[in-house]
Amino acid sequence: MEGVANALGPLFMLILLGAALGVTRQPGGDFWPRLERLIYFLLFPAMLIATLASADVSQVPLVRVAIVLLGAMMLLAIALWALRGWFHLEPAAFTSAFQGSLRFNTYVGVAAAAALHGGPGATVAAVAVALMVPLVNVLCVISFIAAGTLGASSLTASLVALARNPLILACLIGIGLNLSGIGLPGWSQASMELLGRAALPLGLVAVGVALRPTALLRLDRGVWLTNLVKLVLMPALVLGLALLLQLDPISRDVALLFAALPTATSAYILARQMGGDAELMAALITGQTLLAMLTLPLWLKLAG
Repeated sequence: MEGVANALGPLFMLILLGAALGVTRQPGGDFWPRLERLIYFLLFPAMLIATLASADVSQVPLVRVAIVLLGAMMLLAIALWALRGWFHLEPAAFTSAFQGSLRFNTYVGVAAAAALHGGPGATVAAVAVALMVPLVNVLCVISFIAAGTLGASSLTASLVALARNPLILACLIGIGLNLSGIGLPGWSQASMELLGRAALPLGLVAVGVALRPTALLRLDRGVWLTNLVKLVLMPALVLGLALLLQLDPISRDVALLFAALPTATSAYILARQMGGDAELMAALITGQTLLAMLTLPLWLKLAG
């Protein structure tokens, strides 16, 4: 447990630092929105490309990792819609609960995987991102369509944004460079790695800045059920599948880590733009991020 705490503790400290900066509104102005865009569109894609282009993906049990992560996500998505009456939420609010149950904070996941298992952990994490990001985005867009919160113009814009998602494009570029044997020649490898190193610490601070402490006052049935699904049911399902398929310890830990992550801060923007319940989304993001500081180490300890 001490090893897990030592690996995750510095990450949580950066998130809490970001929360303090957000509360005190430092540095002020539009600094943080602009920095978030820089991380999302440049720094984090650079890290994914650098990792995937040079990684020995043959060491990752790709098929079994895909079955564990994507299988669990699909099963949970189907169950959420089948049992949505239990949430007692309006359609717009349910789309936020759906996002809160399936989306994951990529910055925390990749940083934690690297802290726990070094380079091999970062490689499995990059593979997990390449597998999960396209599926979770498609599922969430479908949830907005099914709930009837999207108009025709919003649907078109959502599909275009999905096709232009920088994380999906970065994964495709990195995998393409890897499979082609081109890799990142010359100085490009070092340059991309330098950019990528800035992504995780800045991303973790930005996660903290995005938290909304006042949103914690919302403690209705939808909040508790969504947090239960995301922080308990999803990791339990992934851990069960990982043990069933006998994943190696690194792949198992990273799969469990991504299952137990709090939901992504970007889900708030999507909820606001696509007709979801933005206030519920803010409560889920804030509550899950804080609760995950307790639940993540416990799940990893259980797996170990």
